[in-house]
Amino acid sequence: MRVLIVPFPWKTHVFNLVPLAWSLQTAGHEVRVAGWPDLLDAVTGAGLTALAVGPGETPELRRQRDRRQSSDRAESARRAPQEGPGLQPLFDIRPDRERLSWEQVSRVVDDLVLPQARRSNDPMMEDLVAAARAWQPDLVLWGAKAFAGAVAAAAVGAAHARVLYSVDVYTRLREDFLHAQALQPPERRVDTLRDWLTGWAGKYGVEFSEDLVNGQFTVAPLPEAFRPDPRPTTLPVQFVAYNGPAVVPGWLARPPRAPRVLMTFGDSVNDGPVRLLLPVERIQRILDSVADLDVELVLALPPDSRRQLREVPANTRLVESVPLSEALPTCSAVVHHGGTWSFGCALRHGVPQLLIGRAFDAPLKFRCLERAGAGLAMTPAEADGPAVRAALVRLLQDGPLRANARRLREEMLVMPTPNELAHTLRDVVTARREQAAPAPR
Repeated sequence: MRVLIVPFPWKTHVFNLVPLAWSLQTAGHEVRVAGWPDLLDAVTGAGLTALAVGPGETPELRRQRDRRQSSDRAESARRAPQEGPGLQPLFDIRPDRERLSWEQVSRVVDDLVLPQARRSNDPMMEDLVAAARAWQPDLVLWGAKAFAGAVAAAAVGAAHARVLYSVDVYTRLREDFLHAQALQPPERRVDTLRDWLTGWAGKYGVEFSEDLVNGQFTVAPLPEAFRPDPRPTTLPVQFVAYNGPAVVPGWLARPPRAPRVLMTFGDSVNDGPVRLLLPVERIQRILDSVADLDVELVLALPPDSRRQLREVPANTRLVESVPLSEALPTCSAVVHHGGTWSFGCALRHGVPQLLIGRAFDAPLKFRCLERAGAGLAMTPAEADGPAVRAALVRLLQDGPLRANARRLREEMLVMPTPNELAHTLRDVVTARREQAAPAPR
């Protein structure tokens, strides 16, 4: 079959889809990955066939726009309710959790979700639909928030699935929205996300359906503990890391002299400058607080931040970056900002983790991790030297916590591999095709 893959237009989201793309390709299917032009090197560098859609701009122009959009996102996030009383129900993992109110959920959609969706999908929508019409894929796999993939699939009658990169905050949010909307008088039942998708779908002769929001089915790469809302349309798959080109440094090939701890606070969008979760002064205080621990601390920092450190303790190794899938199997604990790769790799290798994050999905991820008893979490405001030291000591010494981290690893390793999922996807597409075929006369 022909499979069109549509990542959300960030490089890390391209990487998220590489293992499944290769599994489909080695199973004999034709695979193309549609991406904005500045992401095509990431696609072809992974040995996959790329298809350009969206704005043709240089990487530097893209980074400038990303910086502007980061400012826009920060302003949207400032207006939208954040973790705390405003969004607590969304991050509650109890089956009988309270739903968000109409005021809460409409503000999040209008100020946070929809602006990002429009910025990331509108520029590639027309190119993507044209490419799908020309190639006629049987299946479209679209990364979470890459709604253009759903519209393109509907325009050509292809089966389509949303591929998650984290816990499924967005389905929860949509369900809360629809629940709250139904309680409103008719004149207040505004649905800006639906209106936006209806406009694009109607342009290609397609009626709106909730499949355009959440996919006909969903590929979920995390263990059951991180799927608090089980659904029959969910297809689980093991998280398999792809970090891009990497070289294993010599020190990593040798056994650690003491329990090894990886600490990383930075992320980057599309090869832009690394953004640190914590200021360098606070990182210095954390280093001072753990300086007397018998550990081999590996701290990943960009060069300019390393130069700002006042002192590097004897138990600390500074690196610019490290391949997570190679480093974490040698680690006894990891402290990180809650990104997809660090989080997923820690789960896959059974490493107890301390998450210090502020992303939209972080609070739900925190709740699931703590319920599983396999790690700890704190907000950036809470992450001072004594707090991080206390959490790190617990990660290294708490027997049940460490056992739970190993249990999650075992749960992940019995989930279907990307290779096995490739066969399931073929069967799903075949079944849908047979259901759609006219009955014989």
